[in-house]
Amino acid sequence: MNGHLLAAGITAAVVAAVHLVAGHVDPVRPLLASALPQVPKRTLHAVWHLVSADLVLAAVALLYLALVQPPGTPLAGLLLAVHFAAYTMVFLAITSTFGGATRLLRLPQWLLLLPVAVLAWIGST
Repeated sequence: MNGHLLAAGITAAVVAAVHLVAGHVDPVRPLLASALPQVPKRTLHAVWHLVSADLVLAAVALLYLALVQPPGTPLAGLLLAVHFAAYTMVFLAITSTFGGATRLLRLPQWLLLLPVAVLAWIGST
């Protein structure tokens, strides 16, 4: 068993759960209630569901890698680490456009994504 990948998988599962619960309450409901035209509104709603599926599948993959350790585990773990690092960088880039000293906390998702990236990277080495 790979403890770092296991920790990454558990953390990714928590991230997915937070996304499914808090994400539906905070951005999705206001989006669906907005006056946006139907096509962009439904497209953004679909993207939210795609991210939900992506986060769940990544968590499952990390847990599988941790527990089974099939051939190719280091490469798969590294790819998942890069995946979560990319998500982290997107949130940091967008968050940095906010003004003020607390701008990095305006979109705190990167605080949940970064530990998965780090743990998966350590577990893949």
